Amino acid sequence: MLQPILLTLKLAFFTTIILFLIAIPLACWLAYSKSVLRPVVESIVTLPIILPPTVIGFYMLVAFSPTHPFGAWLDQVLHVRLVFSFAGLLVASVIYSLPFMVHPVQSGLSSLSPGLKEASYSLGKSRWQTLLRVLLPNIKPSLFTAIVLTFAHTIGEFGVVLMIGGNIPGKTRTASIAIYDEVEIFNYHNANVYAVILIVLSFAILLSVYLVNRRFRVRYIG
Repeated sequence: MLQPILLTLKLAFFTTIILFLIAIPLACWLAYSKSVLRPVVESIVTLPIILPPTVIGFYMLVAFSPTHPFGAWLDQVLHVRLVFSFAGLLVASVIYSLPFMVHPVQSGLSSLSPGLKEASYSLGKSRWQTLLRVLLPNIKPSLFTAIVLTFAHTIGEFGVVLMIGGNIPGKTRTASIAIYDEVEIFNYHNANVYAVILIVLSFAILLSVYLVNRRFRVRYIG
């Protein structure tokens, strides 16, 4: 019975790590770029929040299918099949949870004084040195919020993972899908166990965000 929970935590863990690496440079570009393409990129990043998960999952399912040119290329050239696999779940989760990682980091960077970045440049620091050693250390609450919200959001995913991964025990059957399965066969006891575990996890994650951010506010303001 723990298998869906462990698979869910595994998916959330790897999704969060991958998105953290992707979101830092992307959020930095969105925070400071003056390109005319910025609104377009920002809209694309935010799109998963607006679209129903099943819409995103459906088009991923079509694109990754071996019958589709892109899916066929992945299968024949890279020998990767994303449909009904954990790798497919991971790709889908990265795309679907992207705004939950990018937006808090972008907001934190935008709130910093421009003088902080300029002072670093005047001392001979490169852009990457400024980002890693000056800017990011000053937005620790935003980074923590982004990491925790991404992890929590991935734990609760249903529509996307069901569309792209199906329901394969031990491989793509996450906790949210397990709840759906148990309710379908009227096994409310097991469904309740899964649901309670997810509620406790989600509450603990959100509580940690508020406590840590409160500690940061007390440290830097008080």
